[in-house]
Amino acid sequence: MWVRLLLQLLWAQLLVALVRGSELTFELPDNAKQCFYEDIVQGTKCTLEFQVITGGHYDVDCRLEDADGAVLYKEMKKQYDSFTFTAAKNGTYKFCFSNEFSTFTHKTVYFDFQVGDDPPLFPNENRVSALTQMESACVTMHEAMKSVIDYQTHFRLREAQGRSRAEDLNSRVAFWSIGEALILLVVSLGQVVLLRSFFSDKRTTSTRVGS
Repeated sequence: MWVRLLLQLLWAQLLVALVRGSELTFELPDNAKQCFYEDIVQGTKCTLEFQVITGGHYDVDCRLEDADGAVLYKEMKKQYDSFTFTAAKNGTYKFCFSNEFSTFTHKTVYFDFQVGDDPPLFPNENRVSALTQMESACVTMHEAMKSVIDYQTHFRLREAQGRSRAEDLNSRVAFWSIGEALILLVVSLGQVVLLRSFFSDKRTTSTRVGS
């Protein structure tokens, strides 16, 4: 009994992985544009979620088009966002991320494009008959594990973004400290040169007066 339930649970996880669509983290260079394509059946509910992890002001342009090229979603310089829609027709949908407005900073972008709903864990979920206690427990565990995976993904993204911000701040502090040290060195040398020239002029004047 437990073996059968375990096999059903693993099969459901495989179906979920197939249904979830695309999930990717990629590098987006400066002055670049990256597009992705997904075949979607009419009436399928889809969700596009993205977040900029590193680079510049952590923003990117996003555009989503249907099979006929009609714009479903368009945002400029967004750090993160989520958009849900239902496909109105069959075909290949395209969503693009653009960093063309940036001249020297590249970005790291994460996106998750979910296509369709998760399949039922057990065939009885679509029937009138009630689930057994063991099946209900498996369904509850399955839903909890999906929530854990989503939370872990978002926590990893926040951790990566926070690490990038900390490294950037550390670099700025280091450069500022080096700049301050150079300024102090220049000011100190300038004061020494000024004092030496002052006493040198005074010594020359005294020599002339004595002679």
